[in-house]
Amino acid sequence: MRRSSGLVFTRAEAADAQVVAELRNAAARQLTTQNGKGHWSNELTERGAAAELRHAQVRIAWRGTDAVGTFRLATRKPWAIDPSYFSDCRLPIYLTGMAVRPDLQHRGIGRQCVDEALRIVRAWPADALRLDAYDAHAGAGPFYFKCGFREAGRTSYRSVPLIYYEHFVLTETQP
Repeated sequence: MRRSSGLVFTRAEAADAQVVAELRNAAARQLTTQNGKGHWSNELTERGAAAELRHAQVRIAWRGTDAVGTFRLATRKPWAIDPSYFSDCRLPIYLTGMAVRPDLQHRGIGRQCVDEALRIVRAWPADALRLDAYDAHAGAGPFYFKCGFREAGRTSYRSVPLIYYEHFVLTETQP
């Protein structure tokens, strides 16, 4: 458990799968309402969330007893990411499944989730955090850019336009 500006971050466990699924699904529904149906409309089952816990570190941001955000970190490359677009690095970590409760968006929770992800990556130790964002109005590219990520490239995967982003970090063991 780690505190950050009023939020407490915990590593999700099997008992938290429903919480993770609810956060991600609420965000997906909000994006669908705002932007129409798209790949961002896909929802996660509790079983799917539980499976993610076996292959990655999933974190939950809590404000008191309310789950307000989540994100997933993994060393395994997601299916839609082509590593040839990224800079060379020793160990990249991939950020996926980031979601903030819709009624609390635009209040700094997403930024705190990114800051926590970067802290974890530094301690891993890994040297880069990578992700993809939809190259559409529903995509979070401008948000990641404001958080210090650089655009690594643009591509289309299975007819879905994507923007790849990366953020290099100094690990806690580096000078």
